Parts: sequence; C-alpha cells; structure tokens
Amino acid sequence: MASSKEYLSFLMEQFSDLEGITARAMMGEYILYYHGKIAAYVCDDRLLVKPVPAAKAMMPEGKYEPPYDGAKDMLLVEQVDDREFLAALFKAMYLELPEQKKRKKKEDA
Repeated sequence: MASSKEYLSFLMEQFSDLEGITARAMMGEYILYYHGKIAAYVCDDRLLVKPVPAAKAMMPEGKYEPPYDGAKDMLLVEQVDDREFLAALFKAMYLELPEQKKRKKKEDA
C-alpha cells in the first residue's frame, strides 16, 4: 500500500516550523531529508526514522518496523501529532545521520 499525499501533506505541515525538511517521492512512498541527509521514510502512511542513537534515546520504547519488505528495520514514530517532539527528534538526529553518498557518473561508452 502506498502512502497517501494527504498523509505526506499532514507530516510536512507538522514539520513546518523546522527549516530544512524536504520530501522526495520514491515508488509510491516518500523519503524525508533534513538538511540534505536522509532522516526518515514515509511508507504505508507511517513515519519511520533511522535508528540512530539519538532517536533510540528519545523513543526508548519505540517499535522497530521495516519500511518495506526486505528493508532494515527503522523506528516507528507514533507521536506524529506532536510538532515539538518531531522538531526535537530531527534536530537531535541530525549529527548522527550519514552523509549522502555521491552518485558515480556513468562514463560514455
């Protein structure tokens, strides 16, 4: 089941006080970036964040779920109605998020 555009709009509104959040569609789901780093996936109308130490500390009872079949487990964020929590979570996670890998350019044959 793909995520709805309405759910993504709801989440983006929840993040509206936090600068640097962008979303990119990917096969019916969405990737959320925070200042250019992948921070979360929106899959099946669920917000799943990378399980970095800061996220684990802020959600010690959090559930781990894969965003899609065959993927590594991520932390399910259930407090999507709490704007302050979401902003604090992404700010705390930022330094622990991996840098984006640069894509290799295809060489002309």
